Amino acid sequence: MADDPAIEILDATYRALCEHGYANLTLQDIAAEAATSKSSIHYHYDSKDQLFVAFLDDLYDRFTDRVDSPEGDTPYEQLTGLLQVLLTTGAEPPLREFRTAMLELKAQAPYNSILQERLTDFDEFLIERLREILAAGVDDGEFDDDIEPARDAEYLATTITGAHTRHVAINHSSDQLYDTMTRYIKRHLLADEQPEVAQ
Repeated sequence: MADDPAIEILDATYRALCEHGYANLTLQDIAAEAATSKSSIHYHYDSKDQLFVAFLDDLYDRFTDRVDSPEGDTPYEQLTGLLQVLLTTGAEPPLREFRTAMLELKAQAPYNSILQERLTDFDEFLIERLREILAAGVDDGEFDDDIEPARDAEYLATTITGAHTRHVAINHSSDQLYDTMTRYIKRHLLADEQPEVAQ
């Protein structure tokens, strides 16, 4: 258990969200996961909405840590490393459950400006990180100088988001899309004079 009760509540929120989804999640569910009481949660967070704002802020910090420095010495390696982190399913056992809960949160965003603002932060950070990698690859001559980093970054981010939605809606593995996207990058983004890139 975390030393800070507020942090343990956020960790419990993650676990409860994976188990119950957002729509059916109650503070009592979170309290049970945290082995505490609803009154203790209210001591740290005035409402479920305030708790979820703190949860999304914490999740954003974790997300940016994962996305900000992908492994790899070259832009191509960094790009494929980032896609591996975002698309393959080996890292988190309850990944589908968590993506389901996040999809529920996204469905509420049009009606909740605070949720929408927080989720927009995730989207904008990912697009900017992809743009930076693509721009670095163009500057290094590794990626074709005809590509538009901002446009292609938005395309890749949209594809990643769509893969997560398909994973939730029809249980379609996003691992397969990782292979498809790496082939797309080789055929359409790498400069023509690049040597053959190993799988």
